[in-house]
Amino acid sequence: MIQTGPDFSYETDLFARGLTRVAGVDEVGRGPLAGPVVAAAVVLDPARIPDGLNDSKKLTAKRRAALAEELWQVAEISIARASVQEIDEHNILRASHIAMVRAIEGLSTAPHHVLIDGNLLPRGLTLPADPVIKGDGRSLSIAAASIVAKVARDTEMESLAQQFPGYGWDRNAGYPSKQHLEALQSLGVTPHHRRSFRPVHNILYQE
Repeated sequence: MIQTGPDFSYETDLFARGLTRVAGVDEVGRGPLAGPVVAAAVVLDPARIPDGLNDSKKLTAKRRAALAEELWQVAEISIARASVQEIDEHNILRASHIAMVRAIEGLSTAPHHVLIDGNLLPRGLTLPADPVIKGDGRSLSIAAASIVAKVARDTEMESLAQQFPGYGWDRNAGYPSKQHLEALQSLGVTPHHRRSFRPVHNILYQE
C-alpha cells in the first residue's frame, strides 16, 4: 500500500523498544534570501495527535495556523533559530543544524530518541537519533515540527515586513520572489538579508 502521508510507525517502533519520549525535528527557511532559519522539536502525546498533520508545504496557511495552535495545546514544543549572522558565518546547512540542536535542547526533558528531517544528523547532537529523508511526509512528529516551525517563521517575517516594507516578506517570507528581487535592486540590502546568498552578495559587490 502506498503511503499517502505521514504516520506514527517510526514512533511506534521506538515505543516498542522502551523509548517512549520521541521528538520530531524539522527546520524551515533554508531557501530565503532574508530572515533566520527556524527549527522546531515536537514531542507528541500519542493519545492526542491532531488530525490532518502533514508536511507543512502541503497545507494552506490557514490550516497550518489552526494545526499549530492545536499542537501548542496538546504537544510539547520547543522552537529555536539561527540568525542571519550565523547563516553567513557558517553556511545554511550548518546554521539549520545549529537551530535544530537548540530546539532539542529547549525541550523541558531530553527525549529518549530524536527523528530528524533530512539525510544528516547535526554535529553536536549527543542524543540517539535517526535522520529521516523527506521525514515531514513520513513521520507525524516531524510533520508537526515542520508546521510549528513554518508558522513561527512566517509570523516573524510578517513582523519584519512592517519594519522593512516593499520587499513583500509578509507574502514571500523572504524567498526570492520577483517582488523581493526587484526590491533588493531598488531599495537595497537590509540587515536581515543573508549576505552569503548570491543575489544579495551580487548587489552588495556589483561594480
